[in-house]
Amino acid sequence: MAFEEMEANREAAGGVAAFGTPLPRDFYLQDTVRAARLLLNCTLVSVGAEGITAGRISETEAYTTDDPACHAYRGRTARNATMFGPPGHAYVYLTYGMYYCFNAVMARQGVAEAVLIRAVEPLAGWELMQARRGLLEKKAGEEGNGETGLTVPNAAASTLTPTPKARLRLARALCGGPSKLCIAFGLDRTWDGTDLTDSDRLTICAPSAGFLAPDDPAILATPRIGISQGVDLPWRFTLRGDPYVSR
Repeated sequence: MAFEEMEANREAAGGVAAFGTPLPRDFYLQDTVRAARLLLNCTLVSVGAEGITAGRISETEAYTTDDPACHAYRGRTARNATMFGPPGHAYVYLTYGMYYCFNAVMARQGVAEAVLIRAVEPLAGWELMQARRGLLEKKAGEEGNGETGLTVPNAAASTLTPTPKARLRLARALCGGPSKLCIAFGLDRTWDGTDLTDSDRLTICAPSAGFLAPDDPAILATPRIGISQGVDLPWRFTLRGDPYVSR
């Protein structure tokens, strides 16, 4: 089945339930670094007035309370207050005054830890993601988008199936980074504090094929990106050879 047909079927099935079972509260109470590994291949789902977007989590970063790169390292503020609350909630923060990043709050209440979702492989809502990101494909005789130069049919609306290479290029442009991901999924500061375990608007679902073992050799651990402290900690996780990651 072509992936755009699968997407249409899933959306018709209705809401978050079409993508699996939301992770329970206990998942977010385990060791944060371990959880960052286990979140790979889980499905992030956002449901808004415009429609559904969903993607397979392909890149994560762990942040712990004693980590100098963690937002909560120097204590509680209005910005990071959600990190100190119950586990299993969304922590969405503004960065550089214009972009948002989405995290899953970990650890017991009062211990501020989180996992940043850096990238996903889009599964549903391609057209909506493109509209939000301003990355609609060029048509014959028109100038292409400077970021992608797309010439492939629209992934969500077309009856044709894009080539794997074209699909990958579009996916990276849509969700190949934490801020891109938030734009594509329609996430901003108003989503901060959403209960990921009990929400029909925003959740993370367990992978249909089951979790990887935390020490699975398929998981690649590298230093985190875009930080100035804690730079040596190998707490950025992807799957070896996974092309759906940030750059």
